[in-house]
Amino acid sequence: MMQKEMPRKYWHNLPEASLIAPLAARAMQRSSMMIAQPATTPLRRIPATATGTLAATAMTPTGPQAARGVIGSLLALKDATMRCRECPIGEHATQSVMGHGPLKARLMFVGEQPGDQEDLRGQPFTGPAGQLLDRALEKLQLPRDGIYVTNAVKHFKFELRGKRRIHKTPTQREAAACLHWLDEEIRLVQPAALVALGATAARALLGYAVPVTAERGKWFRRADGLQVLVTLHPSALLRMPPEEKEEAFDDFVRDLGQARELLRAGTSL
Repeated sequence: MMQKEMPRKYWHNLPEASLIAPLAARAMQRSSMMIAQPATTPLRRIPATATGTLAATAMTPTGPQAARGVIGSLLALKDATMRCRECPIGEHATQSVMGHGPLKARLMFVGEQPGDQEDLRGQPFTGPAGQLLDRALEKLQLPRDGIYVTNAVKHFKFELRGKRRIHKTPTQREAAACLHWLDEEIRLVQPAALVALGATAARALLGYAVPVTAERGKWFRRADGLQVLVTLHPSALLRMPPEEKEEAFDDFVRDLGQARELLRAGTSL
């Protein structure tokens, strides 16, 4: 096979030519060793049985459809989303990524979906976009540990490019399949207001498409009465040309400042 690609007379010019003979001689032995090795442990950290936190809830084991409206805790919600297969994303992700923050947090920030780092760590907004969000919150003197942060879609959607996992935007159907998990999360946390970071989050929270660039910084009201502040997802700022990033960050902070004013006022807008 190698001689078909490159005749032997050229081998002496290859810096790795000295490795060819020993590698070829050991090929059969190495193949046998690989076959004899046990299967590798997958990255997925989904427990094998539905025991544990699920046992403490009223949820029946008949699947996520039957679980709607009966989840009793965020831990149980995490367990349920780990097994969710209502769309294809969950089959390939490492784990589901639920929100993080205190129950009864007055503000809930909702992004699009977990990224690569979030998928591996099991925590939302821990990658570059999360670091930018932290900077904005710090500038506004809004402690991150007093805010509940989550995503509209609970699994990481990606495509492989070599060994890299590149983010892919979830389809409307995939986001819709995750909507009841987000509604359960809102029901359990009971925030006073929501912040939609990006178009996917805005659509999930409001039920219709919102032109985020045109409507950013504005408050909308959900059918249940909760207010939703719409702004860009921090990852959008990361993709901007370097000369535009500082101004874009200031605009982002200005948008989020309205949520801070809501907290200070202590009343609905």
